[in-house]
Amino acid sequence: MSDAIRVRLTGVGGYLPRDVVTNDDLAKKFGIETSDEWIRTRTGIGQRHIASGDETTASMAAEAARQALDYAGVDVSEVDAVLVATATPDQVFPAVAVQVQARLGMTAGFGFDISAACSGFVYALATASALMQSGQAKKILVIGSEVFSRLLDWTDRSTCVLFGDGAGAVLLESGGEEGEGILSTHLHSDGRTGDILYVDGAVGCPSTSQHLRMQGREVFRHAVVKLSQAVDEALAANGLTGQDIQWMVPHQANLRIIDGMAKKLALPSDRVVVTVDRHANTSAASIPLALNEAVRDGRIRKGDLVLMEALGGGLTWGSALIRM
Repeated sequence: MSDAIRVRLTGVGGYLPRDVVTNDDLAKKFGIETSDEWIRTRTGIGQRHIASGDETTASMAAEAARQALDYAGVDVSEVDAVLVATATPDQVFPAVAVQVQARLGMTAGFGFDISAACSGFVYALATASALMQSGQAKKILVIGSEVFSRLLDWTDRSTCVLFGDGAGAVLLESGGEEGEGILSTHLHSDGRTGDILYVDGAVGCPSTSQHLRMQGREVFRHAVVKLSQAVDEALAANGLTGQDIQWMVPHQANLRIIDGMAKKLALPSDRVVVTVDRHANTSAASIPLALNEAVRDGRIRKGDLVLMEALGGGLTWGSALIRM
């Protein structure tokens, strides 16, 4: 496979809304029957960012993309495609991706959205990699952007305390040295379990409430099993063990799930990127937001082996292994 097109990650970016809402704010200002202790004990979450009126999925995605381009030193005119993973688009159509194109001033290339809930970024990463390996693009912006606060039932404390808003982006470029870049991606879904995590309405459905609904215990149970399988699959595909992984950048849904996956890999806590305490669950944005933070603060460096994994509504789940 030495002649295969390699896909390397050269840029990172992120955007978090201006408004920060703590757990105490939820109880005091929002009137939700909860407490900081109740939320932290069960999830590890201490606060989240909530989009204000002028912050949208597209505006946040565009800002994260600008940062990724700046980090890579690449002009927007060089970008061939924009892929946006989101479950909360600004409009039914046009896609968030083409709105990002317009905001960035792109006049060429193509863009489209990917809907795989919290697994969306891993799905988009795999799709972008395949497009580049087929020769259809040389530089692709891959973005996760969500405003889950606008899907939440703020009277349901079992779900509304879990989510936040934000956007993260990476720039992928063709080329690189042997063993560098995206080593493998692994995607799965099972529609039979779609009723344990879903939104109860949309344009094609007679219901109009459009609130997120979740059976938390069932999702937790599936996450532990399916994420373990996806991690094992990534390691086996590359002839590696958990001890070979230098960093895990997981989907930021629940600290207990993150800790469980770290123990499975025998990774010390300082080798796991955790942002759930400050960002909550930002769905498809959570992995690129966490990656952006760890790259920019110097934890993740060139040459490091990074494992990503996520599970979301569908159910969808997957993993990706990248040599930075």
